[in-house]
Amino acid sequence: MPTVAFPVRIARVIALVAVLFAGVGVALSVPLFTAAGRARAVRGWFRAVVAASGIRLVVVGVDHGRAAPTDRVLSGGAATLVAANHVSWLDIPTVLAVEPMRVLAKSDVRRWPVIGLLASRGGTLFIDRMRLRRLPGTVAEIAATLRGGESVLAFPEGSTWCGRTQGRFYPATLQSAIDAGVPVRPVSLRYRLGDGSLTTAAAFVGEDTMFASVWRVVSARGLVVELEASPLLETNGRSRREAAAEASAWVKGHPAPVTPAPLRPAPVPHLP
Repeated sequence: MPTVAFPVRIARVIALVAVLFAGVGVALSVPLFTAAGRARAVRGWFRAVVAASGIRLVVVGVDHGRAAPTDRVLSGGAATLVAANHVSWLDIPTVLAVEPMRVLAKSDVRRWPVIGLLASRGGTLFIDRMRLRRLPGTVAEIAATLRGGESVLAFPEGSTWCGRTQGRFYPATLQSAIDAGVPVRPVSLRYRLGDGSLTTAAAFVGEDTMFASVWRVVSARGLVVELEASPLLETNGRSRREAAAEASAWVKGHPAPVTPAPLRPAPVPHLP
């Protein structure tokens, strides 16, 4: 992997720490903003996180079928469950740098320094993956958020993967979109080097520590995160397993519908 000089790495770490602490001020002040101002402030802060890490963000794909304001390109202006693959701690900043929304995160994030505070203040929904009996309550909370008109970002794989391989989408989270009657937006996150090749530099997996992952990211030269928004997946008439399989197929670059939306039966002609 091509790397930058040591002083550049240190400069990026300092910039990233500065942006993180600036986020405390953003979190404390956003209640004073209008809804539009709040969205701009949050989106701007997450863009600063990505930029301070030395990463270039590239967005591929546009809204399919809905007229969307420029700041709601993923949801299309209405409540949507955004289902993305999970590679890195950078996944959330990347998506929220495109469109601010509520996030479903593991409960451990609540205890992270600074980030835990920002997550809680930002309305993050937490899931305890060690206590699956609480899952129905979490799904109901996501559905209620979606019914309230807010979009939610979730990672149905359940854990991070290296970026060159991906896991299957577990269907439980997709049930919330079905219950709320809202569509799903599959989103594919890919980390590439300057030559376009996939890289695991941003991965945060296994026994990796946060410091080791951050150091790899700030050390990389020409690191690009590519966010590709797939077409909206309507959930009407689909089971959660069908919706999860189709969303996963889109994210992995194999968009083959698992099951079409049910057709209304043709009226039977009246015979004299």
